[in-house]
Amino acid sequence: MLKYRVLSSLALTLVLFVFISIDWLCGLMITAFIVVALYEFFKMLEKKGINTYKYFGIGLGTVIPLSLIYRFELTRNWEFLFIVLGLLSLFLMQFRRRDNSGVIVDISTTIFGIIYVSWFLSFLIRVRYFYAGAGLLVAVLLITKAGDVGAYLVGRRFGRTPLMPRVSPNKSLEGAVGGLFCSIIVAFVCKPLLGLGYAHLVFVGFIMGVLGQLGDLSESLIKRDCQVKDSGKILPGMGGVLDFVDSLLFTGPVFYFYVSALLRIQ
Repeated sequence: MLKYRVLSSLALTLVLFVFISIDWLCGLMITAFIVVALYEFFKMLEKKGINTYKYFGIGLGTVIPLSLIYRFELTRNWEFLFIVLGLLSLFLMQFRRRDNSGVIVDISTTIFGIIYVSWFLSFLIRVRYFYAGAGLLVAVLLITKAGDVGAYLVGRRFGRTPLMPRVSPNKSLEGAVGGLFCSIIVAFVCKPLLGLGYAHLVFVGFIMGVLGQLGDLSESLIKRDCQVKDSGKILPGMGGVLDFVDSLLFTGPVFYFYVSALLRIQ
């Protein structure tokens, strides 16, 4: 299991690094991840008995990253408008359903999936479009995934104290601390890519380490509620695409706003 997990993670990371060098190609790769992750998310909810508007959600969730990739002037910064129109469309479709029981859950979970997966993950595309964005995006991936791998390996070797047993029984406090240190160390390694001072590097490494693990735990909470072990089976040893990107769902947006704030200050 460990061998397949490491191989899958390395293969995906290498593919991402190749695609990152070309901005629009990187955007399409992230969009593909969003489409698959959205499908996995809605399939998990179906197993819980929730009748989401799966294909509508995937369609609307695809429009958000595509509008960023191709930089449509008419739709720049219109993600919230897409979500509002999507909500209106969901109500219109619900009017045609014969059974109106569960309407709040069905519509709410569809919108939640679009925001949680598509909108959050689309911030990686925004990071790529920064000046020197390729290096920044590589740093985001390395710092976040270092926390993932560090938490897994340290927890596997030294884990004794359960972190949140009701959410994810296999995660330990020792693993969480180990993952956090790994994120901070890799943040220093990424100094040439980030171009930040040492105080900023410690802050970025710490915040992204914490947020990466919270992203992992958040998805674990959803999977536990849906009574599934993995979001999918497409990645040997890892599960689904959503299992791979869960730690990036919070780090991407926060890193984007952090860099944006620094640029405004300068």
